[in-house]
Amino acid sequence: MHVSPVALSKVGKQLLRLPVGVTITRQPLTKTLLTNVPLGVKSAVVVSGALGTLAMPVAPCVSLELPLLMKKDATDEKKGDEKVAKRFVRVSVKDPKDKRHKSMWGTTRRLIENMVTGVSEGFVIPIKLVGVGYRAAVEDQKVVLKLGHSHPITVNVPQGVDVNVPAPQRLILRGIDLQVVSQFAANIRKHRPPEPYNQKGVFVGDETIKKKEGKKR
Repeated sequence: MHVSPVALSKVGKQLLRLPVGVTITRQPLTKTLLTNVPLGVKSAVVVSGALGTLAMPVAPCVSLELPLLMKKDATDEKKGDEKVAKRFVRVSVKDPKDKRHKSMWGTTRRLIENMVTGVSEGFVIPIKLVGVGYRAAVEDQKVVLKLGHSHPITVNVPQGVDVNVPAPQRLILRGIDLQVVSQFAANIRKHRPPEPYNQKGVFVGDETIKKKEGKKR
């Protein structure tokens, strides 16, 4: 009898490299650590680095090896003049055949990778305002936007996000939590999404829009 091999998650099965200075642990879930977690989740992964600390609930079906030391070339990473062991994280699930487990496998690995990048390097999202009279300013932890409406629009800056306005039509968002920074950028964009006819609006990152010709009479 032929048995088909289990299709592993391409993302989930990849080892995740930990940069020097980043620590990762799995801890019991407490109210001080996280709130509003899914029912049945009892632990969280906590990642700390030079820029801060992030925590994320981890499903019971997910297992983590923290940290995993590799024997081959284990001491070829440097911290100053000192050689330190390369460290990795391995993510696995109880049942790779289960669709939900397989989905959680890749998702968890990808989110942990974002956390590692966030606490070690951070995330930067530029925003460009295109339109006559469009302007932005930061006042008391609020972004004030003039986007051609009859009144200015105010958007609260979420905790953990820094906003810089190097020019009236440019904003630079910085933070360690990719989801928070990305959602804040989306909150700004929704007040004047780019439109294809005059190509005006709020452009996030390297966003572009194909120009459309208006209807000819």
